[in-house]
Amino acid sequence: MDQSVGIVVPAFRPDVDRLGSYVRTLDEQLAPARIRIELDDPEPGVTEGLASLPATVNAVPYRRGKGAAITAGFEAIETDVRAFADADGSTDAASLAHVIDRVRAGEADLAVGSRRHPDATVSSHQTFARRFLGDGFAWIAGHLLDVSLYDYQCGAKAITAEGWEHVRTHLYDAGFAWDVELVAIAGALGLTVAEVPIEWEDRPGSTVSPVRTSLNMATALLRARHRAKRLSDSRLHAAIAATREEGPALIDNDE
Repeated sequence: MDQSVGIVVPAFRPDVDRLGSYVRTLDEQLAPARIRIELDDPEPGVTEGLASLPATVNAVPYRRGKGAAITAGFEAIETDVRAFADADGSTDAASLAHVIDRVRAGEADLAVGSRRHPDATVSSHQTFARRFLGDGFAWIAGHLLDVSLYDYQCGAKAITAEGWEHVRTHLYDAGFAWDVELVAIAGALGLTVAEVPIEWEDRPGSTVSPVRTSLNMATALLRARHRAKRLSDSRLHAAIAATREEGPALIDNDE
């Protein structure tokens, strides 16, 4: 039985022409049932500029963060497979298709695109600082989490609808650390995670600043590890959780 695919594209202050071209390519090459652009804090004219695309545009007048935007999109599309791709188009359509195919084939509950996999092809490299911090984060995450990957934060992932039902109530990080939290929670709940090498091109003008956000990411990684360990019935982390008041999960936040 063919499985329907929905793609969410989270966007904050995007290059409208680049995003438009990327969405059209995704539609032409992947033929998904749904494409949904989750647009945060759009500048004047941007929403109108995207209106002709083969996609639903959900614009909110403030910045929710990448994780909150993807979560809202996944909650809305209701397809058998739910994927997301970053708005800058760094992951080309063919590579995103490979990620999605691993899920559609039943080989994984969650498929994770990887720029750092030995078989990945990187056609334009990040700055040294971004590579250094990204590699360091991946190394630390691999030692702290039960799921060991080369790359946790690549903007291309896909998950089954059933997998999403398992993880959705356990996701809290509204920002860029959502990716690693998703992987950590999936692993803690016993979902199968597959890492898929991709072709990737660094895009100048990214809204991610690893130097500025490195401390925030480290803190978010520890939070993700704590939540994953708690789900794995760690007595220590259950005791820690009992002393803290947890905020609402992303699905419980009002837009």
